[in-house]
Amino acid sequence: MLGLWGNRSEKPVVVSADFQHALTQQILRTELIRIKALIGTTVLIGSLILIVHVLDPNAIQKLWHGRFDPSELYIVLVPFVLFELWVHFVITRHLGKGYDLPVYRRYIGALVETSMPTLALAMHIDSMGPVDALGFAVPLTYFIFVILSTLRLDFWLSTFTGFVAAAQLLAMAMLYRRAGSADPPPDLYYHSVRSVIILICGMLAGAVGVQLRRQFEASILAATARDRITNLFGQHVSPQVVERLMAEGAATGSEIRRVAVMFVDFRSFTAGASTRTPQEVVDRLDGAFAVLVDILDRHGGIVNKFLGDGFLALFGAPFDAGNAAHRAVAAAREMLEANERANQASSWPLRIGIGIHVGEVVAGNIGSPRRKEYTVIGDTVNFASRLEALNKDFNSQFLISEAVHDALGEECRDAVALGEVPVRGYERPMTVWQLG
Repeated sequence: MLGLWGNRSEKPVVVSADFQHALTQQILRTELIRIKALIGTTVLIGSLILIVHVLDPNAIQKLWHGRFDPSELYIVLVPFVLFELWVHFVITRHLGKGYDLPVYRRYIGALVETSMPTLALAMHIDSMGPVDALGFAVPLTYFIFVILSTLRLDFWLSTFTGFVAAAQLLAMAMLYRRAGSADPPPDLYYHSVRSVIILICGMLAGAVGVQLRRQFEASILAATARDRITNLFGQHVSPQVVERLMAEGAATGSEIRRVAVMFVDFRSFTAGASTRTPQEVVDRLDGAFAVLVDILDRHGGIVNKFLGDGFLALFGAPFDAGNAAHRAVAAAREMLEANERANQASSWPLRIGIGIHVGEVVAGNIGSPRRKEYTVIGDTVNFASRLEALNKDFNSQFLISEAVHDALGEECRDAVALGEVPVRGYERPMTVWQLG
């Protein structure tokens, strides 16, 4: 496995089993592409030769010195295509089961495949002689296998393919002769140069494969990071937040943070839903949430979790926001305005209840070993929830705590003091403010 490095911390990335599995599956898919390319190329070459043989047999016979027999050609091509189809079947089955292909089978496959041009070259030497055969097209077919070996994404496997091609071509040039022929003796240095070039091409193909593998690894790691952030922070985190979390890193341990906690709830939604079809309920709720979440995104908030016909939103977590209270109140004001506009265009008007409190919370990745989620806990969260519920008692839509009022200062001069209000779960009354 190639070493991978984070873009900021410069520490090695821990490769998980899921990552290894995803990378293996991707490599097997590229192997299927390579096999299809080999089959297609073989069929194309065989078809072209057969078509030319049918249309102009004299040209073909002259080219092969009068010794061309199509049946001899297909003795090589048909078994090769059948072999590739079998390999394709095996890899597809491994993909379906989530298994990897054993390394030794990859090398055996490379050996068998790269030997096909050698068999074809032997046939050409028998009919054309070594000089014409080695200067004709068959030696060039080795490059097809070398180039396509790039899709194996394995440097050593591509190098092995280049080595097999180079060694077999050199052996055929130096050792294989027609029976009873008086062909001139081969020149070792002349044929060695060509084989060295093929070997170098195999190494270059391997280097390209390594780069492709690195790109696959980077893509899978990026997708894994995005999935992890989505799992921690919900599907409705804005793209800007995702990018910042990926750049800065999301905290996985628990920590104390000062945040603004917002609870949003649609009043009397259950009663309205009882007279409508499930699809109508889902469509109305999705449409309303889409508007509100978009506003949250623009003000730097995130939806931590959806709660039926409401949600919990955070400002200041998972990363700091020095003006969390200001952002939360600005977002809430815009939500109320947007909801009013949506109600005017809808046959099902919805009334929002919003409660915002600011304070310290314990924020972190909390849950069981098998399923965790990023969340916040503490009295700040509890009081924000109770605050939102008080909207029902005051027939209001937007309530804030005294801590939020103090944080905003002059910015909330329109706030109406509701006095010290009894809050369920608290021994003493709490000061509550109403905003329009």
